[in-house]
Amino acid sequence: MSVTVPTDESNIPPVPTDVDMAAPMEIYDAEATPPHLYGRFRHDPAMMFVAAVTRSWYPLLGRFVKAPKDTHVNTGVTTVRIAERTVVAEDENVVSLTFVALDGGELPPWYPGAHLDLLLPSGRMREYSLCGDPTDRTYYRIAVRRIPDGGGGSVEVHEALQVGDTISVKGPRNAFPLALPGRGSPAQRLRFVAGGIGITPILPMVAAADRLDLDWSMIYTGRSEDSLPFVETLRSHGDRVTVRTDDNGGIPTAAELLDGVEAGTAVYCCGPVPMLNAIRRELTHIDDVELHFERFSPPPVLDGSAFAVTLEATGREVEVSATESTLAAVRRTLPSVPYSCQQGFCGTCRVRVIDGEVDHRDTLLTPSERSAGWMLTCVSRAAAGSDLRLDI
Repeated sequence: MSVTVPTDESNIPPVPTDVDMAAPMEIYDAEATPPHLYGRFRHDPAMMFVAAVTRSWYPLLGRFVKAPKDTHVNTGVTTVRIAERTVVAEDENVVSLTFVALDGGELPPWYPGAHLDLLLPSGRMREYSLCGDPTDRTYYRIAVRRIPDGGGGSVEVHEALQVGDTISVKGPRNAFPLALPGRGSPAQRLRFVAGGIGITPILPMVAAADRLDLDWSMIYTGRSEDSLPFVETLRSHGDRVTVRTDDNGGIPTAAELLDGVEAGTAVYCCGPVPMLNAIRRELTHIDDVELHFERFSPPPVLDGSAFAVTLEATGREVEVSATESTLAAVRRTLPSVPYSCQQGFCGTCRVRVIDGEVDHRDTLLTPSERSAGWMLTCVSRAAAGSDLRLDI
């Protein structure tokens, strides 16, 4: 069937010129009520009745029928399932855990250098670097070295967490980001230095540098080859990676770890505090080198002075020496006090100061939080000549 559209414009009624075509139409305006179907009335009586009832009763319904509120609160905590547990060092003191989403879907994204906060069954919170593949969002992977005389977190991971268990995590967060040459960094090449379990944040950095075909090299050091996790994975990169162990050549000097580093290099290192301090000192003699580092233990206390801390709950006074942290001193009396990073950026050890002046040394608290009396006991301490009373 064909349809012919008339072209005689004389039969087309003109468009009214006194109507504002852009003006909004009010839904229940009487003037907007349509006329009677057969033209008997200017406005259809039935439609006018419906409009009147709607105008009267619809607002009243809102007083009795409330839209459901979104009661979901984003706490930043994700519950994941342990899908794999693998020993990744020959001495069996390092275990790798792989986490997946409960629904099998994707997990929040992360980038090399990021870490997770594990909320352990005991109530402890501990931070562990992500060492998997950030391009694969179906899993997270961490590796934990067992430290028998530590704070108990690593022992709990080794002894209490098994495949199939669920655990809550916070993050990922990144305090050790990788800035790539030509993509945020003026450096021309990369040098990675890892000591022992310090390989965990470095591993995805190496993978990213290799995938992008950047100019990079690495030195991996530790007590013995048996103690080094992921050593075979790194050997797949050939002569870009040098494995240097203490039992096979002695403790390396900073000059050996930085051999070949010249101007235009960005150095990323993670490991024991003495190694990091030595590298920092060595780099003062080399111009135009970026240094990025992360430590897994508390930084040394610099320019500290002794003071006393009073614990409000018991009234007990604790002496803090010039070379120890407030947290370390408090833990002698109260071992269960919460903490995690011990470096002033996670906020787990945050406590309110009831009395005393604080020497703030963290990178987390805002000026208003400090003014409100908060401090991080892992790095901050009393100002010279002051003692502290803490709400613990």
